[in-house]
Amino acid sequence: MKPLFKGKHFITLEDWKKAEIDKLLDVSAELKRKFLANEVTDYLKNKTSFLMFFEQSTRTRNSMEAGIAQLGGHANFLDTSTMQIAHGETGTDTAIILSSYGHAIACRNCFWKIGNKFLREMALHATVPVMNLQCDLYHPMQGLADLMTIKEVKKETKRLKVGIIWAYATSHKKPISVPLTQSLLFPRYGMDVVLAHPKGYELPDWVIEKAKENAQENGGTFIVTHDQDEAYRDADIVIPKNWGSWASNESDEVIDEILEANRHWKCTEEKMALAKADVNYMHALPADRGNEVEDSVIDGEHSIVYQEAENRLHTAKAVMAMTMGDK
Repeated sequence: MKPLFKGKHFITLEDWKKAEIDKLLDVSAELKRKFLANEVTDYLKNKTSFLMFFEQSTRTRNSMEAGIAQLGGHANFLDTSTMQIAHGETGTDTAIILSSYGHAIACRNCFWKIGNKFLREMALHATVPVMNLQCDLYHPMQGLADLMTIKEVKKETKRLKVGIIWAYATSHKKPISVPLTQSLLFPRYGMDVVLAHPKGYELPDWVIEKAKENAQENGGTFIVTHDQDEAYRDADIVIPKNWGSWASNESDEVIDEILEANRHWKCTEEKMALAKADVNYMHALPADRGNEVEDSVIDGEHSIVYQEAENRLHTAKAVMAMTMGDK
């Protein structure tokens, strides 16, 4: 498998042309087929990737670790609390050193106004591809898997109505990176995106402007509403998920008055009934069951969350194979 994007950083899908994203999706599908057929895919034999995590992970860590193993390579998991970063070592020094030890650096850093800057600093000084495993602004690995899943299930993306919907949750103050990534990516594929959230949970203005631009250039639409029913009504895909009020309130407090005032923003059977008969429910997981969504929805016939989660493996492998491989 020829590594068409050898050395290219994977920090945001906005840095990747549609044709390049399409190639990643093609490779993801090929790798998924080979995985299910138990075919050997040792395209990264003896390659090493460093996986740096500033916080917890299930799908991202395991899709990356399992993925590179299935590609014939090896992942070093790095809990950053045990690295010299915890004592103040810079991203620059870390990137230079790890580049000399292996073939890729992947990092999750979701600290507000810190994460993306840290990844960009590493990318500036690394001599190997730097991969974003989620930062304060972007989650390209999730976005790619979401797009793959939508194309698998719906076949055609043009004029699909997709509701990206804020939902109530209390587990922690979640990053805005998932809805932000979806808002920028889906309009590029001609989808009609409705971003719905209560007042106080706005995404940054530049995101809305860019999403509308992406929609205009690719035959889709992008609108913002404070009416959750508008996003559910006649939708082909609904993605009800919590995100924090980071753009308007930088406090890391989880539960506050504005959150509690919007407990009714929840994905229920009643809300799902507003959508098309063949609507699909998606979520990046983990879902805050009972708050974000009723069990009967996430476990019901419209849910494709496990297919979505499974595709995290295959898209991660595609990114690694296409950026880390030999010439």
